[in-house]
Amino acid sequence: MDEVLLRSLTPSVLAVLVRRGADFAAAEDAVQDALIEAVRVWPAAPPRDPKGWLVTVAWRKFLDAARADAARRRREDLVDEEPAPGPAPAVDDTLQLYFLCAHPSLTPSSAVALTLRAVGGLTTRQIARAYLVPEATMAQRISRAKRTVSGVRFDRPGDVATVLRVLYLVFNEGYSGDVDLAAEAIRLTRRLAAVIDHPEVAGLLALMLLHHARRAARTAPDGSLVPLAEQDRGRWDTALIAEGVEILQAALARDRLGEFQAQAAVAALHADAPTAEETDWVQIVEWYDELTRLTDSPVVRLNRAVAVGEADGPRAGLAALAELDASLPRRTAVAAYLHERDGDLATAARLYAEAARKAPDLAERDHLTRQAARLNTRLRR
Repeated sequence: MDEVLLRSLTPSVLAVLVRRGADFAAAEDAVQDALIEAVRVWPAAPPRDPKGWLVTVAWRKFLDAARADAARRRREDLVDEEPAPGPAPAVDDTLQLYFLCAHPSLTPSSAVALTLRAVGGLTTRQIARAYLVPEATMAQRISRAKRTVSGVRFDRPGDVATVLRVLYLVFNEGYSGDVDLAAEAIRLTRRLAAVIDHPEVAGLLALMLLHHARRAARTAPDGSLVPLAEQDRGRWDTALIAEGVEILQAALARDRLGEFQAQAAVAALHADAPTAEETDWVQIVEWYDELTRLTDSPVVRLNRAVAVGEADGPRAGLAALAELDASLPRRTAVAAYLHERDGDLATAARLYAEAARKAPDLAERDHLTRQAARLNTRLRR
């Protein structure tokens, strides 16, 4: 069973049902039933047109459920309109489905969560981790969002900024390696950029390309994380970097700065440095100042503290870090790094071990544990 194929087809099949008039919640249930049927049937009898097969089965599942529903009379007209089985249309409705999930009646957080679940194919647990909330809380949020858009016609666009946040979260989930959705996020962002003339759409696409260009160098053969400063820059994809920089420059020339353009500018400065030592940290701090003005995000302030530590010395970075909430994710790891740079190895080792215990995934936990072990070995000599 090709799970990657099923994942790639799911959003477009869901979009077809919604476009035909199925309410969102019922359509998603029908698609999930069709996927279960596919897992059962396809290994012995794979269809020539997988999408067409899923659309046909999902639509019939929806109609079966509709007939048993209390609103049967309202649904009966849909029964008469059931399309004849055949090849699925080549139109890709996935992007339109993003806009439906970013419907104005939803809060931005609910729209992002719903899209990640319905279009991105992420589990509720993965989305909860991205939001740093309990899984049960996220499940309730998604259920409320599904009820909100149920019955909404597939004819109203959502907010572009919300769609961009959705795409970036999908990209980051894929980039982490837990679910490989980075390429899909880039594909959808390219399509969005082709139909919407907006500098922030271009900024997001540039940011994705610049990050994706470094993907091959982010992990060692054993799967361990490789920090940016230690990456083999010869493994970076120079074609993606060149494309990202070109798109970014065109967006910045329009003088309508947004947070994704500013983030892409930081990524471009990292990509432009031949070595880690030649990174223009002063300019990176300036871009983080712009990002702080645009978003006032604690995560941006955390990254800015790292950049200040590189540009002005570790003690300046620690002073910037002291202004941030101690409970901020990854703050302890940044403190460990800056204390090591300042020569306080004992404090750094203790903080690396503490950060490892708080790490959100195994790869990061292993990396921080190794850093603590490395410093403790030095201290024992």
